Amino acid sequence: GDVIHRMLTATQYIAPLMANFNPSYSHNSTVQYLDNGTVFVVQWDKVYLQGKEDLGSFTFQAALYSSGRIVFGYKEIPVPVLQISASQHPVKAGLSDAFMVLNPSPDVPESRRRTIYEYHRVELDTSRISSLVAVEFTPLPTCLQHQSCEMCVSSELTFNCSWCHVLQRYL
Repeated sequence: GDVIHRMLTATQYIAPLMANFNPSYSHNSTVQYLDNGTVFVVQWDKVYLQGKEDLGSFTFQAALYSSGRIVFGYKEIPVPVLQISASQHPVKAGLSDAFMVLNPSPDVPESRRRTIYEYHRVELDTSRISSLVAVEFTPLPTCLQHQSCEMCVSSELTFNCSWCHVLQRYL
């Protein structure tokens, strides 16, 4: 989104592993990305936990495919994720999305109050994350896949979507 707020890591994320990582600890640590138009990949390579560098380095990645498929790959996870402290930074893995509404503040004229609504979250069981493990998220069919009125009205989806002839898209 175009709005950055302090609750971003709590409500909007695609996180193969969110923790208090310090990519600047080692010259060998990198966070790299690749986008070839079909897949966007971010890789955290040899990153260390802040203040816990003696535990070893972590290497993992997230791959976001244009089809909607998401794959988290874990190459090196030196300690069980359940042992990572969340005192300095949240520790989580999964997907979450939210939207923010700016409401007029009744107390202060000309100001707005931000209200964040989280509408979906998928949390991974962090006890299952270990070295050489992958997790795949496959999107369910939605109204977005319909490209014509005929496809929309003949669909067997259980959603209550309908085709708008004026806009030439589903609603």
